[in-house]
Amino acid sequence: MTSVAVLVGSLRKESFSRKIAKALAALTPSLTFDFLDIGAVSYFNQDLEASPPADWTTFRNAISAADAVLFVTAEYNRSVPGVLKNAIDVASRPYGQGALAGKPAAIISTSIGAIGGFGANHHLRQSLSFLNMPVLGQPEAYIGGSGGLFDEGGQLTNDGTRDFLVNFGKAFEAHIARNLPR
Repeated sequence: MTSVAVLVGSLRKESFSRKIAKALAALTPSLTFDFLDIGAVSYFNQDLEASPPADWTTFRNAISAADAVLFVTAEYNRSVPGVLKNAIDVASRPYGQGALAGKPAAIISTSIGAIGGFGANHHLRQSLSFLNMPVLGQPEAYIGGSGGLFDEGGQLTNDGTRDFLVNFGKAFEAHIARNLPR
């Protein structure tokens, strides 16, 4: 089965990004989703590359083992949260040997506001392009109003969002199949 490393750009316990990622995983049973804890990844420091910390090695190995990567992120100040950027920096190193290079990817951005994390989505696309990650182009996923999509138990209650995620999951699966090494 095709495996997907999931990087959720929010550490908050009741993160809407995490809830959306979990909803997508439940609605896309043809893929296996491995949620990686980016909060456990220590800060990137190039001085440590010669002898990387164990958390870096564990994180890089988990990404290397995956067939693809899903990024689901909130937007902070029109960009990605710093903890997500740090995780990307750690996974992309050492230069030319990073775990992310060439992995098919998809991005879902979300916010409680109406524009659904548009700025974060496009900043992330720019970074992933540099890392030579083929990113799913369509459908684009900007999920606004995320605070009203779930019940108290964290279950997705919005039918339109559910339908969108089903179609997004199918498109992501096809994108992965097109971009996996043969």
